[in-house]
Amino acid sequence: MKQAKTRNDFTAGNVMKTRLVAFLIFSLTIVSLAQHRCYGADSPGLRKVRMAFTSLSAVMMPPWLAREAGIFNKHGLEVEVIATPTGVEGMNALIAGEVQFLQISGGTTASAALGGADVIIVGTTLDTLVQNLMARPEIEKAEQLRGKTLGITRFGTSIDVGARIALRHFGLVPEKDVAIVQVGGMESMVPALQSNRIQAGILSYPAITQAKKLGHHVLLDVASLGMPYAFTGMTTRGRIVREDPDLVRRYMMAQVEAIARAKRDKNLAMAVMGKYLRTTNPASLSDAYEIDVQKYMLKVPLPTVEAVKSVLEDLATRNPKAKDADPRRFFDDSFIRQMQFSGFIDALYR
Repeated sequence: MKQAKTRNDFTAGNVMKTRLVAFLIFSLTIVSLAQHRCYGADSPGLRKVRMAFTSLSAVMMPPWLAREAGIFNKHGLEVEVIATPTGVEGMNALIAGEVQFLQISGGTTASAALGGADVIIVGTTLDTLVQNLMARPEIEKAEQLRGKTLGITRFGTSIDVGARIALRHFGLVPEKDVAIVQVGGMESMVPALQSNRIQAGILSYPAITQAKKLGHHVLLDVASLGMPYAFTGMTTRGRIVREDPDLVRRYMMAQVEAIARAKRDKNLAMAVMGKYLRTTNPASLSDAYEIDVQKYMLKVPLPTVEAVKSVLEDLATRNPKAKDADPRRFFDDSFIRQMQFSGFIDALYR
C-alpha cells in the first residue's frame, strides 16, 4: 500500500509538498556554480533559467558541461544547475514551477503525465537502460538472490525499472522472490552493499566501478538486453513548450552542443564529471565516460515511439492508464528534428 502511494505522488496542489520541494532545492543548490566566471550578474541580456538533475550519475553530464563550458551562455541563457536526490523530488519541483527543465528518466515523466501533470519529454540522451545488476561477493549467481534484498534509489525511477527487468530476466518475481528496497540516491548504493543492508543493487556509473573495486560483481548488464527505453533525457512543462518555444529551442541546442563537445574532448568531460560527481578517481571517471558518453549517449537525442512505448509497457504493470496510452502523447520531438534537418547537429561533428 505504501509503495503504491509512493509511485503516484506527482499530483500538484499540495502546499506542504511544494514548500518541501522549495527547501530541498535551496539546500541542494550547487553553490560553487554561482562563483563560476561565466555565470554571474555581469552577464547582461542572458535569460535566467533553473534546471535540475536527478541523480549523481554520469548520464546527467550534458547540462553540467553546457554550464561549465559556457555553452548555455552562448545560446543566451544563464542556467542555474540544481541537484535533487531522485527523480521524484525533481518532478515535484518541475510541477511546482521551481525549475523549468529536468534531466530525468522518461519513465518518471510518463508516470507524472499519466497522473495528470502537464509535463513532456523534449529529448532523450540515452535510449536504453545503462545499468548493472550488481551483487555482493557471496552471491555468485542470480538464483541466490531468492529471499534476499535488492536495492534501488526510489520506486518509480528508472533504477526501479531496471531492477524489475533484471529480476524477470532471471525468472525471479520482483517483491515476491526478491525484496526491493529504497536506499536513497545512487551515492548510497555502494555503502548499502558494503554494509550488507542489501545483497544486490542496480547501479550506474561511476558507482559500478567503485563497487567492482570493493569486490562486488556484475550479474547482468541491463543494456546488453538491447531493450529500447527512454532512460535519460530532457523534460519540461507542456505550457513552456506551448508559450515559450524559443526558450526550449535554445536550451536544447545548448545541450546538444554539450554532448558533441563531450564526445570530442574526453579531458574536459572527465573534469566536469569529476566536479559534479565529487570524485577524482581516474578509473571511475574514465569508465563512466567511455560507457555513458562515448558508447550510449546519442549524438541526436531524439525521443522515439519505441523508447517511450517500453516505458509505458513497464508502467502498465502498475498503472492501468498506461496500457492503451499513445506513446506520442508523452514527447515532443520537434526541437531535435529541427536541429537535425537544419544541419545544426551535423555541423557540431565536422
